[in-house]
Amino acid sequence: MRIRQHVNPKLAHFATFRGELPPYDGRPVECEIGCADAQFLFERAAKDPSRLYVGLEVREDLTKLVNRRARRENLPVYAVFCQAQLHMPTIFAEGSVEQIYVNFPDPWFKRRHADRRMVDEELAEGIAHALKPGGDLFVQTDIWDLALASLATFEPDERFTNRAGEWTFWRAGNPYGVRSWREQNAEETNLPIWRLMYTRG
Repeated sequence: MRIRQHVNPKLAHFATFRGELPPYDGRPVECEIGCADAQFLFERAAKDPSRLYVGLEVREDLTKLVNRRARRENLPVYAVFCQAQLHMPTIFAEGSVEQIYVNFPDPWFKRRHADRRMVDEELAEGIAHALKPGGDLFVQTDIWDLALASLATFEPDERFTNRAGEWTFWRAGNPYGVRSWREQNAEETNLPIWRLMYTRG
C-alpha cells in the first residue's frame, strides 16, 4: 500500500471525525499523537501489555495498517483516524489518559505551510482535556524551530508544569525505554534531539 508522506491537516475533509473510538476496557491508556506506523507504541505494548496504547493519525491508510498489525501480533495498540487538534475531546474522556507522547512531528518547513504544524494552542487544549492530573506529556523533535515552538506553546500554559524547570529542555533522555524509527535514525546519525517533559497540574 502506498502511503502519502504528507497530508494537509487543515483541509475541510478532516474537520469531521470519521474514525472509530478505541476499544476502552478499563485499562490505563497511553496516547501518541501523530503515531505514523506506531512503532513507538508497539514497543511500549510489548514491554507492558497491561495498558491500551492509542495512536492518533491523520493518514487513514496508516491507521488501517497499524490496526491490522496489532490484531496479528495480539498487542493492545489501536490507531484512530482523526485530526488530533480538533478531535481529542471526542476520542478521550476528560482526564482519562496517563501519558501523551508527541514524537518528531512533521516540520512543515515552508513558511506558507507553518499553520499546518501539529503543536499549537489547539492541540494543547486537547492534551489538557485528555491528560489526567499528574500525567506526563513528552515531546521530542530534531528540528530546532519546532522545539522552540513547542516550548512556547506549553510554557505559558499554567495547566502544564515543566519538569526540567521553566523554559528548559528535558536533558535526561528518553525515559521510556522504546524509540520510534525517527528517534532511532536521529540517534544513529548523531542528530541533536530536543525533548520536553511536562506534568499536567
